[in-house]
Amino acid sequence: MTFEELTQKSNAELEALMQAGKAPALEALAGHEYRGWNVPFFTRILGIQKFIKGFFQGPAGLEGYNIPVRQNGLNDAWTHLPSAEAPKRFGYYLVGPVSAEAVDNRYPNALLLDYGASPRNAWFRGERVLRDYLVEPCQCDSELLLGKAYLALGPRVASNFFILKRLRPTDWRP
Repeated sequence: MTFEELTQKSNAELEALMQAGKAPALEALAGHEYRGWNVPFFTRILGIQKFIKGFFQGPAGLEGYNIPVRQNGLNDAWTHLPSAEAPKRFGYYLVGPVSAEAVDNRYPNALLLDYGASPRNAWFRGERVLRDYLVEPCQCDSELLLGKAYLALGPRVASNFFILKRLRPTDWRP
């Protein structure tokens, strides 16, 4: 299975892969950035279909961030915005295993990316309501990941699936 093949799967197929997948190893994520693709068409209209997601070892454990990129085609380069300056990092999250006792326990086989738990996001930032689950959808490629985003609006509301593929190593730290 490839990154491109995953972007073409139906929500039902992605859900089956999400439920059958396994959590990536925390140490395999740290120090890497991933090219990302939000599956629904409306994300293209909103200017968020393509993105970069990065992971670093922070004082509280594994953390991460997002980088906005140029919204060109799937097979075009993942170029950060603004392209002439250092990339803008935002939408920080803490990463950890899913706890059966927690409110955010939809996929016990996944890692949880909790934007609300990161002290790096100001209290008024909209991304604080995001909760992403992340799995390896097949044993064929540990650098290929499948995610599902939820909005924590009291009850958890499913938002969309996204696909990640390792892009490059990074030593960035805040």
